[in-house]
Amino acid sequence: MAKLILNGAEQEVAVDPGMPLLWAIRDISGLSGTKYGCGVGLCGACTVHVDGSAERSCQITVGDVEGKQVTTIEGLDPAGDHRVQVAWRELSVPQCGFCQSGQIMQAAALLEEKPEPSDEEILAAMAGNVCRCGCYQRIVEAVRLASTGI
Repeated sequence: MAKLILNGAEQEVAVDPGMPLLWAIRDISGLSGTKYGCGVGLCGACTVHVDGSAERSCQITVGDVEGKQVTTIEGLDPAGDHRVQVAWRELSVPQCGFCQSGQIMQAAALLEEKPEPSDEEILAAMAGNVCRCGCYQRIVEAVRLASTGI
């Protein structure tokens, strides 16, 4: 039995502590916003926040996050009104949308750490998140817009 603090609520999950956090989020907790992409931490589709830092949930285990705050896209702002989410909608960022929860979580962590990043800092922070549709220009524009506080 492991205890997770997921989107502000503590829950006990009957899983091996070695289970990847991604599967506990999706299969045990039923939150489908965090996506499985590559399974090796290279695409960023599974990005969540662990104590405020962007982490690849396919690469960390349930045991790694016991006692830590885990935030998924569903918990970023339950109404979907986080400034990054607002900027994403304002600029119609997604094409297919598959990678977008990971992109948004990465961008939100960046803006918490660096509220007014330069374009170079945005590019560096977002470099580990793959968008197969090639929406990178809109992603950078949206992060820039979100940094203005919308």
